[in-house]
Amino acid sequence: MDNNVSRAVHPQEKTTLFRKIFTIFAKLSTRRRTLDPPPQNRPTMSHRILLVDDEVDILEFVRYNLVREGYEVFTAQNGAEALKIAAACRPHLILLDMMMPVMDGAQTCREIRANPELKDTMVVFLSALGEEEQQLAGFDVGADDYLTKPIKMKLLVSRVQAILKRIDADAAPEKKSAPGITVDRERYMVIRDGEEIGLPRKEFALLDLLYSSPGKLIPREEIYAKIWGTEVVVGDRTIDVHIRKLRQKIGDERIVTVKGVGYKYEP
Repeated sequence: MDNNVSRAVHPQEKTTLFRKIFTIFAKLSTRRRTLDPPPQNRPTMSHRILLVDDEVDILEFVRYNLVREGYEVFTAQNGAEALKIAAACRPHLILLDMMMPVMDGAQTCREIRANPELKDTMVVFLSALGEEEQQLAGFDVGADDYLTKPIKMKLLVSRVQAILKRIDADAAPEKKSAPGITVDRERYMVIRDGEEIGLPRKEFALLDLLYSSPGKLIPREEIYAKIWGTEVVVGDRTIDVHIRKLRQKIGDERIVTVKGVGYKYEP
């Protein structure tokens, strides 16, 4: 037998490897954090964030960086603990690991969505489980977004900032969004602030549908019918995945979620 022949890597092994890499990076970064100067003009603590992960090093690493950005950060090491803290502090955003003891991320997200006092809380999975099926499962239990580990801290902070801007936009829809989006149907192109953005066919059709009726709430059922058709069977969270990809390309504040109902475009 050829000893040089590589075997296929099982998804669970890949997940474990990702967690180890992220944990090691967290330890190294935490040790040198005292050498880093504090950021200038950081925001005040206007938003509360709850981090939930069973890896203490990851918790401390992410918490430290978010506190440096001016956020008020709480931590929990499992889902049951997270529910108690969330009920007490009412966070604006929960960053939630998927694999945890006592209560996993999916169970925790279901409990959060069942609590009317947390109806306005955004839930974002931050997990090493990055396969499409796992992401869809996260959206299926009520997540607003799904990020995969390992992730560069600057990118994570940027995503958190964008998500919190989305919260502010939902809370104050009268605030005018930044201009700059144009949908060119003839060239099948989106132009954002003068820059052309190419979109896959379904993403373009979804944006065009929302863009054509600014400020109007379009139900999920209507979106499914017009974009995928009534004869095509798609997953319940297919729309959420496409919306998440659109937000990454055109800006989080432009597409507003009405939980359990549908979406609307705010110009």
